Amino acid sequence: MTTRLFEKRRAVELAWTPSPERHRESGPAVAAILSAALGLMTLALVNLFTQASKGFDAWVHGIGKLWMPGAEGIGPYSGKETLSLAVWVGGWIVLHLLLRRRELSLGYWLVVFLVGIGIATTLLWPPVFEYLAGH
Repeated sequence: MTTRLFEKRRAVELAWTPSPERHRESGPAVAAILSAALGLMTLALVNLFTQASKGFDAWVHGIGKLWMPGAEGIGPYSGKETLSLAVWVGGWIVLHLLLRRRELSLGYWLVVFLVGIGIATTLLWPPVFEYLAGH
């Protein structure tokens, strides 16, 4: 009975023992958060410039109409989302390839990410982008 209990306890301990995993670099995580911030910043800047320029607005709407079904119904928003998505995914790929083997300070890049998100969100606020666009 004691031996059986000991074997069962040993099996539980082995199941909960952390496996020795290899160290993972922080570069891929930094690439992921920076690309998200770049995508949101792109959305904010494209939104600002479409408010400021009718020609740019029409060009952005044309990009959305290239592939998005129902783009006519949502106007230039389709192009804004398309450009934002392209920068996010493209930026993630490029940054991942550049940073995948690097060890970076996650705390520092998290602050950069939060500041970028804050700036982009502020630029998407109608009183701010309408003022900057000259309306």
